[in-house]
Amino acid sequence: MPAPSAPLLDAYRGTRPARLPVWFMRQAGRSLPEYRASRAGTAMLDACLTPELAAEITVQPVRRHGVDAAIFFSDIVVPLKLAGVDVEIVPGRGPVFARPVRDAADLDALTAHELAPEALEVIEDAVRRTVAQLGDVPLIGFAGAPFTLASYVVEGGPSKDQLRARTLMHADPRSWQRLTEWLADVSGAFLAAQVRAGAQAVQLFDSWAGALSERDYRVAVLPASARALAGVEGVPTVHFGTGTAHLLPAMRDAGADVLGVDHRIPLDAASALLGGDVPVQGNIDPALLEAPWPVLEAHLADVVAAGRAAPAHVLNLGHGVPPTTDPGVLTRIVEWAHELP
Repeated sequence: MPAPSAPLLDAYRGTRPARLPVWFMRQAGRSLPEYRASRAGTAMLDACLTPELAAEITVQPVRRHGVDAAIFFSDIVVPLKLAGVDVEIVPGRGPVFARPVRDAADLDALTAHELAPEALEVIEDAVRRTVAQLGDVPLIGFAGAPFTLASYVVEGGPSKDQLRARTLMHADPRSWQRLTEWLADVSGAFLAAQVRAGAQAVQLFDSWAGALSERDYRVAVLPASARALAGVEGVPTVHFGTGTAHLLPAMRDAGADVLGVDHRIPLDAASALLGGDVPVQGNIDPALLEAPWPVLEAHLADVVAAGRAAPAHVLNLGHGVPPTTDPGVLTRIVEWAHELP
């Protein structure tokens, strides 16, 4: 098990460790040749639900890059799949639902599903296997936030503008509340299972919340995100969204200990919005991973300098690792961060 004073956990708790901790969203994935070899011939959801394979993929970037944390290899729709919802991940498209929620009957059919504790045993097995391999490196569990899940469920698949979800939110607030509360309970149970099995922090991803106004977020989304996070006890929690600079205070109010910040706002400005007392995570621009090293290094220095405005900072990307990224660049960033005075 990781030491309680691992640099990442210290930073998540608001104390600056001697070494700047760093990990990358989507660090376990398509940028790694070992990942592509491990996944060859295996569908995404099958990989997520095979404990030995999920553990191996989770650990791969720790071996290669020396990052300060692993994040559990899974997908935001896995808990829905485990609850019996008919969803598949279509290569090149993303999650696709056989029965989108378009009316009351669809909602009744969805919420009739229950995520039974025994269905989560495969996840707990994978987490235990991962933790056993990580040694002193913490494992971060994760889940999708209710709004992002609702966007997929209502649309039936990926959407650029979350239009159907936002329409439902306003046109039928009671159904929206029922949907997002059900999704919050599923995500909360998924997070809690990972913690039970040994994850020492968790992150709630709200990939599409940036489509919302602050008012809509506070009224129609924040309560469900808070409900999902409330299911986690005893470990630090991180809340991350993309395009959410205008929502950072509201996301803070959902109750997470740490705010992940995307690349669209400097960390010092984000910290000011958060009141100056919330640890932050981020926010290297993924586009710069393919820039010449002097350009990337200058950007890294700017990110680290801005991060000093917060009580603690975990260096990360402002979103995920692009699949075309040279893995050697990520390793070099980790080495650079760990050498900082």
